[in-house]
Amino acid sequence: MVLFWFRRDLRLNDNAGLFHALKESTEVQPLFIFDTDILDKLDDKQDARVTFIYDTVSALKATLQKKKSDLWVRHGNALEVFKELLMQHNVAAIYTNHDYEPAARKRDAAIAKLAKSLKIEFKSYKDQTLFEKDEILTGQGKPYTVYTPYKSNVLKSLTPFYLKSYPNDLYESAFAKTKPEKMPTLKSLGFERSPLEFPPIELSSKMLKNYAKDRDLPAVEGGTSHLGLHLRFGTVSVRELAREGMKYSPVWLSELIWRDFFMQILWHFPEVEKRSFRPEYDKIAWRKSKADFTRWCEGRTGYPMVDAGMRELNQTGFMHNRVRMVVASFLCKHLLIHWFHGERYFAKKLLDYDLAANNGNWQWAAGSGCDAAPYFRIFNPETQADKFDPELKYIKKWVPEYGTDAYPEPMIDHNEARGRCLQAFTKALKK
Repeated sequence: MVLFWFRRDLRLNDNAGLFHALKESTEVQPLFIFDTDILDKLDDKQDARVTFIYDTVSALKATLQKKKSDLWVRHGNALEVFKELLMQHNVAAIYTNHDYEPAARKRDAAIAKLAKSLKIEFKSYKDQTLFEKDEILTGQGKPYTVYTPYKSNVLKSLTPFYLKSYPNDLYESAFAKTKPEKMPTLKSLGFERSPLEFPPIELSSKMLKNYAKDRDLPAVEGGTSHLGLHLRFGTVSVRELAREGMKYSPVWLSELIWRDFFMQILWHFPEVEKRSFRPEYDKIAWRKSKADFTRWCEGRTGYPMVDAGMRELNQTGFMHNRVRMVVASFLCKHLLIHWFHGERYFAKKLLDYDLAANNGNWQWAAGSGCDAAPYFRIFNPETQADKFDPELKYIKKWVPEYGTDAYPEPMIDHNEARGRCLQAFTKALKK
């Protein structure tokens, strides 16, 4: 028997590691672990992402049972779960797909070490990115830290080979014939069902064709794909999405390439998880105002585009990409609060939270990241609203009291905030 360990790849079709397991083995037992090292860090016991994973894993289990197999579902520390499974069963190999986050790399190294000590192979494959690790490097053999030349190299390298689907269905007979097991309940995992709704897996050619002109307009229904959640947990294949991008929208494809870019940044520079890519930005005299941070979190800043975005996030687990840039810039530059606090708040709230992209985009907004917006580029939230929500449709949807006495005055004047930011940044960065 070999085990296939599902993580950020919750689908049976076009799954690289699962394909190799099925092709190379005659008895593949699928496995999913509700990892306590991850779950125990979640404060919200109605965390919508846990509900989404639970429902997706339940559906996978049901599909595998129809194929006379089953998905083993375990709850615990991943290393301890494997110790138990490897003692109980005659396992020849563990197959999985790469994860690039520092904590995941540490976990995988420990499990690979355990497997090796028992003469069991640990095999991992590229699945959640088009390119990874050292596949796209500069002419000097170094990782790219600027997006545009990285993208240019990716587009040159993106042959049909990298976009091809894995034909998993050809080898489904290799799934282990296992008796059905009961799945733990959501309650036994320590969670309750979230009331939030999840976007379907839909990618229309119409949306893609209009993406370049609609993507910055938060009021446009269906202007973006809302597939971030599905990409995050692998319920859709990045190769399939890239093929559609190649057909209909180079701009949309470039967003997938940004995702790869930040993944390879996190791989090569794992320290960015906890500190600025440009360490000098940590020397800025950041403000530590809990009251200001709370007003930002709750969408009570007096800047309607910022408030609309934060309320959309708090109520739905989603925020439009253009608005993400505006609210992030506002926190770091208008309020002079360190990007890490905003990044952590997004990590709690976003359905599509992904460490590499979230960290990369927050550092871009703060000016502290690789290929970041220059520190003197400070979004004016009012100008952004005029430009991207001229009819106030988005703002009125999320801030219905806007324009009445119930709506607060701006918590700080834009020009005053801009001057304070430039002074603080210049003082720290010129040292």
